[in-house]
Amino acid sequence: MRGFLVSAPASGSGKTLVTLGISRALRRKGVAVQCFKSGPDYIDPAFHRAATGRASFNLDSWAMGLPMVQAVLAQAEGAEVVVAEGSMGLHDGVAGPGAWGRGASADLAVAMGWPVVLVLDVSGQAQTAGAVALGCQNFRPGLRLAGVVLNKVASPRHERLARAGVEAAGLRVLGALPRQKGAEVPERHLGLVQAEELPQLESVLEAAADLVATHLDLDALLAAAAPVVGGGVLRVTPPGQRIVLARDEAFSFVYPHLLEGWRAAGAEIVTFSPLADEPPPAGDICWLPGGYPELHAGRIAGAARFLEGLRAFDGPVHGECGGYMVLGEALVDGAGVSHRMAGMLGLVTSFAKRKMHLGYRLAEIENPPPGLALRLRGHEFHYSNIIAQRDEPLGKVTDADGILVPETGSRRGHVTGTYFHMIAEA
Repeated sequence: MRGFLVSAPASGSGKTLVTLGISRALRRKGVAVQCFKSGPDYIDPAFHRAATGRASFNLDSWAMGLPMVQAVLAQAEGAEVVVAEGSMGLHDGVAGPGAWGRGASADLAVAMGWPVVLVLDVSGQAQTAGAVALGCQNFRPGLRLAGVVLNKVASPRHERLARAGVEAAGLRVLGALPRQKGAEVPERHLGLVQAEELPQLESVLEAAADLVATHLDLDALLAAAAPVVGGGVLRVTPPGQRIVLARDEAFSFVYPHLLEGWRAAGAEIVTFSPLADEPPPAGDICWLPGGYPELHAGRIAGAARFLEGLRAFDGPVHGECGGYMVLGEALVDGAGVSHRMAGMLGLVTSFAKRKMHLGYRLAEIENPPPGLALRLRGHEFHYSNIIAQRDEPLGKVTDADGILVPETGSRRGHVTGTYFHMIAEA
């Protein structure tokens, strides 16, 4: 098994398009492809799964130690090629010294020995693409580029100039992608629109594969790939033997490695849909993951069977981000309309005046509910704000720089919630 990492100098350069195109194009050739996502993104793995037919998992150098990364990599057993997608820019992460622990895509590339496929959006530039690519390679000792993919090429002349710049820097151009409609994935405020919400997803994947198969040298890419080494047991403590998990378009942000780790530890995961007004079935714990409740607040407020069943659930109830908001008293949507929620926590959140909250979180939990460790590493990304928070804090929460953040989470009896999404025990 061999692999490589797809990255770019910045977000929005086309990493996901190239990752999906390569993955589906190789799958059409009969190659078993395994995708991974560098960083805490919880949307891209669903697209990877649709492209390859295999579950995709997150790898995070800030939240996970090397043994856990190796254990997650072991989920690629049976695959022939690993295609890992980076996040943000190649070297972007938290401030700090060292070759590991910053959350940067480059951390994984260097630690795993994977060559980087660098996607360059060459809109508005030509030969300068070579300087950008060379700088990305030389900025981090030990990092190696497999080659460069020129994206959003405007014309044959534009391609020749950009290609000349990259080759003058001593780097290989693996291909040049023209602007093409039909392969774009629509976006919203938290990233890509979810894979399960796109009826045209299959046509998007096929268009991306056609684009890559036509314009990229897949043979050269495979020849540049490096061995993938994974192993060990994925150890994740489940929050209960029978976990009742909300799962639909409003509640979908849960990391695949957690679900796999819970199952590997012997837990049973039973799903239900709040949007379908289904009450949670019996279980040891009810888990409400994040998602887009602000887009479905009216339906959630009107889902009487779901809300009544949630309030009557016999056991701990925990919510993350969007799930946390639904456990509160009210959610104010983007139009300023207040919707009554479960009222199990004294929390009121608002999406009326959006403000981005983004970053890694280290939480020290006081009296944690079953399955939550005393120290957790996670990630927070939302645009909603807390209007009222009337319960005791769940614990002390800091960012990656050790600075306290006001989103402490909440506890009321057997009900808890956090704005951050758990990734691993600290």
